[in-house]
Amino acid sequence: MGALSLALAALESSTEAQPADTGQFIFRFDTFGDEQLWTDVLRIHEVIQSSMSPATALAVGLKVDSMALPPDFLATHSLADPATTVELIRLNAVVGLVGTVRGHTLKSVGITCAICHSTVDDSVAPGVGKRLDGWPNRDLNPGAIIALSPAVNDEQKAVYNSWGPGFYDARFNIDGINDPALIPPAFGLQGVGFETYTGDGPISYWNNYVAVTQMGGHGSFCDPRINVCVTQEPDLVTPKLPALLEYQLGLLTPPAPAGSFDPAAARRGEAIFKGKAGCDGCHIPPTFTDVRSGPDPDTPLLHAPDEVGMDPQYALRSATKLYRTTPLRALWQHPPYFHDGSAATLADVVKGLCRKPHQMPVASSTAASRQIEM
Repeated sequence: MGALSLALAALESSTEAQPADTGQFIFRFDTFGDEQLWTDVLRIHEVIQSSMSPATALAVGLKVDSMALPPDFLATHSLADPATTVELIRLNAVVGLVGTVRGHTLKSVGITCAICHSTVDDSVAPGVGKRLDGWPNRDLNPGAIIALSPAVNDEQKAVYNSWGPGFYDARFNIDGINDPALIPPAFGLQGVGFETYTGDGPISYWNNYVAVTQMGGHGSFCDPRINVCVTQEPDLVTPKLPALLEYQLGLLTPPAPAGSFDPAAARRGEAIFKGKAGCDGCHIPPTFTDVRSGPDPDTPLLHAPDEVGMDPQYALRSATKLYRTTPLRALWQHPPYFHDGSAATLADVVKGLCRKPHQMPVASSTAASRQIEM
Protein backbone atom coordinates (compact mmCIF):
# COMPACT_ATOMS: atom_id res chain seq x y z
CA MET A 1 0.00 0.00 0.00
CA GLY A 2 1.40 3.42 -0.98
CA ALA A 3 1.87 6.38 1.33
CA LEU A 4 -1.22 8.14 -0.03
CA SER A 5 -3.38 5.06 0.50
CA LEU A 6 -2.06 4.71 4.05
CA ALA A 7 -2.81 8.36 4.75
CA LEU A 8 -6.36 8.07 3.42
CA ALA A 9 -6.97 4.89 5.40
CA ALA A 10 -5.65 6.51 8.57
CA LEU A 11 -7.78 9.59 8.04
CA GLU A 12 -10.90 7.47 7.57
CA SER A 13 -10.10 5.52 10.74
CA SER A 14 -9.38 8.59 12.86
CA THR A 15 -12.47 10.47 11.72
CA GLU A 16 -14.70 7.40 11.85
CA ALA A 17 -15.78 8.31 8.30
CA GLN A 18 -17.50 11.43 9.57
CA PRO A 19 -18.49 14.00 6.91
CA ALA A 20 -16.66 17.33 7.11
CA ASP A 21 -19.76 19.17 8.35
CA THR A 22 -20.25 17.04 11.48
CA GLY A 23 -19.41 18.43 14.89
CA GLN A 24 -16.85 15.72 15.55
CA PHE A 25 -14.96 16.45 12.34
CA ILE A 26 -15.05 20.19 13.01
CA PHE A 27 -13.79 19.71 16.57
CA ARG A 28 -10.98 17.38 15.53
CA PHE A 29 -9.90 18.54 12.08
CA ASP A 30 -11.31 21.96 11.09
CA THR A 31 -8.75 24.77 11.26
CA PHE A 32 -11.28 27.45 10.21
CA GLY A 33 -8.57 28.70 7.85
CA ASP A 34 -6.19 29.54 10.70
CA GLU A 35 -3.23 28.64 8.53
CA GLN A 36 -3.25 32.38 7.88
CA LEU A 37 -1.79 32.76 11.39
CA TRP A 38 0.19 29.56 12.06
CA THR A 39 1.70 29.32 8.58
CA ASP A 40 1.66 32.78 7.02
CA VAL A 41 2.55 34.77 10.16
CA LEU A 42 4.10 32.46 12.76
CA ARG A 43 5.75 30.09 10.22
CA ILE A 44 5.35 27.13 12.56
CA HIS A 45 5.47 24.79 9.56
CA GLU A 46 9.10 25.81 9.05
CA VAL A 47 9.87 25.07 12.71
CA ILE A 48 8.27 21.64 12.49
CA GLN A 49 10.05 20.80 9.22
CA SER A 50 13.48 21.80 10.50
CA SER A 51 13.56 20.98 14.19
CA MET A 52 10.42 19.47 15.73
CA SER A 53 11.00 15.76 16.15
CA PRO A 54 8.23 13.59 17.63
CA ALA A 55 10.19 13.57 20.89
CA THR A 56 10.15 17.37 20.94
CA ALA A 57 6.46 17.47 20.00
CA LEU A 58 5.59 15.10 22.84
CA ALA A 59 7.73 17.16 25.23
CA VAL A 60 5.59 20.25 24.59
CA GLY A 61 2.43 18.22 25.13
CA LEU A 62 1.28 17.42 21.61
CA LYS A 63 -0.48 14.06 21.39
CA VAL A 64 -0.53 11.29 18.77
CA ASP A 65 -3.71 9.44 17.78
CA SER A 66 -2.69 5.79 17.64
CA MET A 67 -5.80 4.90 15.63
CA ALA A 68 -4.42 6.95 12.72
CA LEU A 69 -1.11 5.09 12.60
CA PRO A 70 -0.27 2.27 10.18
CA PRO A 71 0.96 -0.95 11.84
CA ASP A 72 4.50 -0.72 13.26
CA PHE A 73 4.80 2.97 12.37
CA LEU A 74 6.48 3.92 15.65
CA ALA A 75 8.83 0.93 15.49
CA THR A 76 10.00 1.81 11.99
CA HIS A 77 10.41 5.58 12.26
CA SER A 78 12.88 7.62 14.31
CA LEU A 79 11.34 9.68 17.09
CA ALA A 80 14.36 11.98 16.89
CA ASP A 81 13.77 12.94 13.26
CA PRO A 82 11.56 15.93 12.30
CA ALA A 83 10.73 14.03 9.10
CA THR A 84 8.76 11.59 11.25
CA THR A 85 6.68 14.48 12.61
CA VAL A 86 5.92 15.53 9.05
CA GLU A 87 4.77 11.97 8.30
CA LEU A 88 2.56 11.98 11.41
CA ILE A 89 0.98 15.21 10.19
CA ARG A 90 0.50 13.68 6.73
CA LEU A 91 -1.42 10.87 8.43
CA ASN A 92 -3.53 13.34 10.47
CA ALA A 93 -2.19 11.63 13.58
CA VAL A 94 -1.11 14.68 15.60
CA VAL A 95 -4.12 15.61 17.72
CA GLY A 96 -5.28 19.14 16.95
CA LEU A 97 -2.64 19.80 14.29
CA VAL A 98 -3.56 19.68 10.58
CA GLY A 99 -1.10 20.23 7.76
CA THR A 100 -0.54 19.97 4.03
CA VAL A 101 2.42 17.80 3.03
CA ARG A 102 3.74 17.65 -0.50
CA GLY A 103 6.47 15.13 -1.09
CA HIS A 104 8.54 15.35 2.07
CA THR A 105 7.80 19.03 2.70
CA LEU A 106 5.29 20.49 5.13
CA LYS A 107 3.73 23.36 3.19
CA SER A 108 1.24 24.63 5.76
CA VAL A 109 -0.10 23.91 9.23
CA GLY A 110 -3.07 24.97 11.34
CA ILE A 111 -4.63 24.03 14.66
CA THR A 112 -8.09 22.79 15.71
CA CYS A 113 -10.19 22.80 18.87
CA ALA A 114 -8.75 19.40 19.77
CA ILE A 115 -5.23 20.68 20.38
CA CYS A 116 -6.24 22.12 23.77
CA HIS A 117 -9.44 20.19 24.49
CA SER A 118 -8.42 16.61 23.72
CA THR A 119 -5.79 14.23 24.98
CA VAL A 120 -5.10 10.51 24.53
CA ASP A 121 -5.31 7.51 26.83
CA ASP A 122 -1.54 6.70 26.63
CA SER A 123 -2.45 3.12 25.67
CA VAL A 124 0.52 2.81 23.29
CA ALA A 125 3.08 5.07 24.99
CA PRO A 126 3.07 8.33 26.97
CA GLY A 127 1.34 10.82 24.68
CA VAL A 128 0.32 8.15 22.17
CA GLY A 129 -3.06 6.42 22.30
CA LYS A 130 -6.76 6.71 21.53
CA ARG A 131 -8.33 10.16 21.52
CA LEU A 132 -10.18 11.47 24.57
CA ASP A 133 -12.22 14.35 23.18
CA GLY A 134 -13.22 17.05 25.64
CA TRP A 135 -10.46 16.31 28.15
CA PRO A 136 -8.21 19.31 28.80
CA ASN A 137 -4.68 18.77 27.53
CA ARG A 138 -2.89 19.79 30.71
CA ASP A 139 0.43 18.59 29.24
CA LEU A 140 0.18 21.02 26.35
CA ASN A 141 2.49 24.03 26.53
CA PRO A 142 0.88 26.45 24.05
CA GLY A 143 3.15 29.31 25.03
CA ALA A 144 6.30 27.30 24.38
CA ILE A 145 4.95 26.29 20.96
CA ILE A 146 4.16 29.90 20.01
CA ALA A 147 7.59 30.98 21.29
CA LEU A 148 9.23 28.68 18.73
CA SER A 149 8.03 30.99 15.97
CA PRO A 150 10.74 33.08 14.25
CA ALA A 151 8.16 35.86 14.00
CA VAL A 152 7.94 36.30 17.78
CA ASN A 153 10.34 38.76 19.39
CA ASP A 154 12.35 38.06 22.54
CA GLU A 155 10.04 40.05 24.82
CA GLN A 156 7.02 38.13 23.57
CA LYS A 157 8.89 34.81 23.85
CA ALA A 158 9.55 35.53 27.53
CA VAL A 159 5.83 36.00 28.15
CA TYR A 160 4.80 32.89 26.21
CA ASN A 161 7.45 30.75 27.88
CA SER A 162 6.24 31.89 31.31
CA TRP A 163 2.83 30.21 30.93
CA GLY A 164 3.84 26.59 31.35
CA PRO A 165 1.98 23.35 30.55
CA GLY A 166 -1.81 23.45 30.80
CA PHE A 167 -2.10 27.24 30.75
CA TYR A 168 -3.16 29.69 28.08
CA ASP A 169 -3.97 33.38 28.11
CA ALA A 170 -6.91 33.96 25.77
CA ARG A 171 -6.70 37.75 26.18
CA PHE A 172 -2.98 38.50 26.09
CA ASN A 173 -3.06 39.38 22.39
CA ILE A 174 -6.07 41.65 23.10
CA ASP A 175 -5.05 43.63 26.20
CA GLY A 176 -1.32 42.86 26.59
CA ILE A 177 -1.72 41.63 30.19
CA ASN A 178 0.06 38.38 31.07
CA ASP A 179 -2.39 36.40 33.23
CA PRO A 180 -2.88 32.86 31.88
CA ALA A 181 -5.63 30.51 33.03
CA LEU A 182 -5.96 26.74 33.10
CA ILE A 183 -7.18 25.05 29.94
CA PRO A 184 -10.68 23.86 30.97
CA PRO A 185 -12.44 20.62 30.03
CA ALA A 186 -14.97 20.69 27.19
CA PHE A 187 -17.06 17.77 28.41
CA GLY A 188 -20.14 17.85 30.65
CA LEU A 189 -21.46 21.12 29.20
CA GLN A 190 -25.03 19.96 28.56
CA GLY A 191 -27.40 22.32 30.36
CA VAL A 192 -24.67 24.65 31.65
CA GLY A 193 -25.14 27.39 29.05
CA PHE A 194 -22.02 29.41 29.91
CA GLU A 195 -18.64 27.70 29.66
CA THR A 196 -16.07 30.33 30.60
CA TYR A 197 -14.76 31.11 34.05
CA THR A 198 -16.38 34.55 33.77
CA GLY A 199 -19.62 33.64 32.00
CA ASP A 200 -19.02 35.97 29.06
CA GLY A 201 -21.57 34.19 26.88
CA PRO A 202 -22.98 30.83 25.85
CA ILE A 203 -20.74 28.08 24.53
CA SER A 204 -20.88 29.18 20.90
CA TYR A 205 -19.86 32.71 21.90
CA TRP A 206 -16.61 31.39 23.30
CA ASN A 207 -16.07 28.99 20.41
CA ASN A 208 -16.41 31.95 18.06
CA TYR A 209 -14.11 34.17 20.13
CA VAL A 210 -11.39 31.54 20.35
CA ALA A 211 -11.64 30.42 16.73
CA VAL A 212 -11.28 33.97 15.38
CA THR A 213 -9.14 35.85 17.91
CA GLN A 214 -6.95 33.04 19.31
CA MET A 215 -6.71 30.26 16.74
CA GLY A 216 -6.52 32.85 13.98
CA GLY A 217 -9.43 31.42 12.00
CA HIS A 218 -10.86 33.21 8.98
CA GLY A 219 -14.16 34.40 10.43
CA SER A 220 -15.98 37.19 12.19
CA PHE A 221 -16.40 38.03 15.88
CA CYS A 222 -17.58 41.25 17.54
CA ASP A 223 -18.15 42.13 21.20
CA PRO A 224 -18.15 45.84 22.09
CA ARG A 225 -17.86 44.97 25.79
CA ILE A 226 -14.20 44.07 25.22
CA ASN A 227 -13.62 46.39 22.26
CA VAL A 228 -13.02 43.53 19.85
CA CYS A 229 -14.46 43.38 16.36
CA VAL A 230 -12.97 41.23 13.61
CA THR A 231 -14.68 40.84 10.23
CA GLN A 232 -13.35 38.49 7.57
CA GLU A 233 -15.14 37.19 4.52
CA PRO A 234 -15.84 34.47 3.77
CA ASP A 235 -16.68 33.59 7.36
CA LEU A 236 -15.36 30.05 7.86
CA VAL A 237 -16.33 29.94 11.54
CA THR A 238 -19.93 31.06 12.17
CA PRO A 239 -21.68 28.50 9.91
CA LYS A 240 -19.94 25.66 11.76
CA LEU A 241 -20.78 26.75 15.31
CA PRO A 242 -24.15 24.90 15.59
CA ALA A 243 -22.68 21.50 14.67
CA LEU A 244 -19.65 22.10 16.89
CA LEU A 245 -21.96 22.96 19.79
CA GLU A 246 -23.98 19.78 19.38
CA TYR A 247 -20.84 17.66 19.44
CA GLN A 248 -19.53 19.37 22.56
CA LEU A 249 -22.87 18.98 24.34
CA GLY A 250 -22.67 15.25 23.65
CA LEU A 251 -19.28 14.87 25.36
CA LEU A 252 -20.09 13.25 28.70
CA THR A 253 -18.02 13.49 31.85
CA PRO A 254 -15.78 10.42 32.30
CA PRO A 255 -16.70 8.12 35.19
CA ALA A 256 -14.38 7.95 38.17
CA PRO A 257 -11.99 4.98 37.89
CA ALA A 258 -12.88 1.93 39.95
CA GLY A 259 -11.29 2.11 43.39
CA SER A 260 -10.37 5.79 43.07
CA PHE A 261 -12.50 6.85 46.05
CA ASP A 262 -14.09 5.44 49.21
CA PRO A 263 -17.87 5.14 48.63
CA ALA A 264 -18.65 5.38 52.33
CA ALA A 265 -16.58 8.54 52.71
CA ALA A 266 -18.23 9.92 49.56
CA ARG A 267 -21.66 9.45 51.09
CA ARG A 268 -20.55 11.30 54.22
CA GLY A 269 -19.14 14.05 52.03
CA GLU A 270 -22.39 14.29 50.09
CA ALA A 271 -24.30 14.79 53.33
CA ILE A 272 -21.94 17.63 54.31
CA PHE A 273 -22.07 19.11 50.79
CA LYS A 274 -25.87 19.23 50.83
CA GLY A 275 -26.23 19.89 54.54
CA LYS A 276 -23.98 21.76 56.96
CA ALA A 277 -21.60 23.10 54.31
CA GLY A 278 -24.42 24.28 52.06
CA CYS A 279 -22.30 23.86 48.92
CA ASP A 280 -25.34 23.06 46.83
CA GLY A 281 -26.63 26.57 47.41
CA CYS A 282 -24.38 27.61 44.51
CA HIS A 283 -23.28 24.28 43.05
CA ILE A 284 -26.85 23.34 42.24
CA PRO A 285 -27.48 19.84 40.82
CA PRO A 286 -27.60 18.51 38.17
CA THR A 287 -25.12 20.94 36.56
CA PHE A 288 -23.58 21.93 39.91
CA THR A 289 -23.59 25.64 39.10
CA ASP A 290 -26.06 28.45 39.72
CA VAL A 291 -25.18 30.33 36.53
CA ARG A 292 -28.65 29.81 35.01
CA SER A 293 -30.65 30.13 38.21
CA GLY A 294 -31.27 33.88 37.98
CA PRO A 295 -34.52 35.52 36.86
CA ASP A 296 -33.59 34.90 33.21
CA PRO A 297 -31.75 31.61 32.52
CA ASP A 298 -30.31 33.13 29.36
CA THR A 299 -28.64 35.85 31.44
CA PRO A 300 -25.84 34.42 33.60
CA LEU A 301 -26.00 34.75 37.37
CA LEU A 302 -22.44 35.79 38.29
CA HIS A 303 -20.48 36.76 41.40
CA ALA A 304 -18.06 39.55 42.24
CA PRO A 305 -14.44 38.48 42.84
CA ASP A 306 -14.51 39.60 46.49
CA GLU A 307 -17.70 37.62 47.06
CA VAL A 308 -16.00 34.37 46.15
CA GLY A 309 -12.48 35.15 47.36
CA MET A 310 -10.90 35.11 43.92
CA ASP A 311 -8.15 37.22 42.37
CA PRO A 312 -10.01 40.04 40.58
CA GLN A 313 -7.51 40.62 37.75
CA TYR A 314 -8.63 37.76 35.52
CA ALA A 315 -12.30 38.75 35.85
CA LEU A 316 -11.59 42.42 35.23
CA ARG A 317 -10.16 41.54 31.81
CA SER A 318 -13.38 39.80 30.79
CA ALA A 319 -16.64 41.09 29.35
CA THR A 320 -18.52 40.59 32.63
CA LYS A 321 -15.88 41.52 35.26
CA LEU A 322 -17.41 38.74 37.39
CA TYR A 323 -16.98 35.02 38.04
CA ARG A 324 -19.28 32.10 37.33
CA THR A 325 -19.88 29.28 39.80
CA THR A 326 -18.03 26.50 38.02
CA PRO A 327 -19.71 23.12 37.46
CA LEU A 328 -18.03 20.38 39.46
CA ARG A 329 -17.66 18.07 36.47
CA ALA A 330 -15.30 15.10 36.82
CA LEU A 331 -13.13 16.86 39.39
CA TRP A 332 -10.92 13.82 39.90
CA GLN A 333 -9.77 14.05 36.28
CA HIS A 334 -8.43 17.57 35.82
CA PRO A 335 -6.31 18.98 38.65
CA PRO A 336 -5.01 21.55 39.50
CA TYR A 337 -7.92 23.72 40.63
CA PHE A 338 -9.12 27.31 40.57
CA HIS A 339 -8.87 29.20 37.29
CA ASP A 340 -5.22 29.98 38.03
CA GLY A 341 -4.27 26.44 39.09
CA SER A 342 -3.27 27.59 42.56
CA ALA A 343 -4.56 24.42 44.27
CA ALA A 344 -2.73 21.27 43.19
CA THR A 345 -5.24 18.85 44.71
CA LEU A 346 -8.79 18.84 46.06
CA ALA A 347 -7.27 18.64 49.53
CA ASP A 348 -5.41 21.87 48.76
CA VAL A 349 -8.72 23.44 47.73
CA VAL A 350 -10.22 22.69 51.13
CA LYS A 351 -7.10 23.85 52.97
CA GLY A 352 -7.06 27.04 50.94
CA LEU A 353 -10.65 27.83 51.84
CA CYS A 354 -9.93 27.30 55.51
CA ARG A 355 -7.06 29.80 55.32
CA LYS A 356 -9.29 32.60 54.01
CA PRO A 357 -11.66 33.47 56.89
CA HIS A 358 -11.35 37.20 56.10
CA GLN A 359 -12.75 36.55 52.65
CA MET A 360 -15.30 33.88 53.50
CA PRO A 361 -16.83 33.70 56.96
CA VAL A 362 -16.97 30.16 58.31
CA ALA A 363 -20.75 30.40 58.55
CA SER A 364 -20.97 31.18 54.83
CA SER A 365 -19.74 27.93 53.37
CA THR A 366 -21.86 28.42 50.26
CA ALA A 367 -19.57 31.30 49.32
CA ALA A 368 -16.58 29.08 49.98
CA SER A 369 -17.90 26.47 47.59
CA ARG A 370 -17.94 28.99 44.77
CA GLN A 371 -14.16 29.17 44.83
CA ILE A 372 -13.79 25.84 43.09
CA GLU A 373 -12.82 27.34 39.72
CA MET A 374 -11.84 24.56 37.34
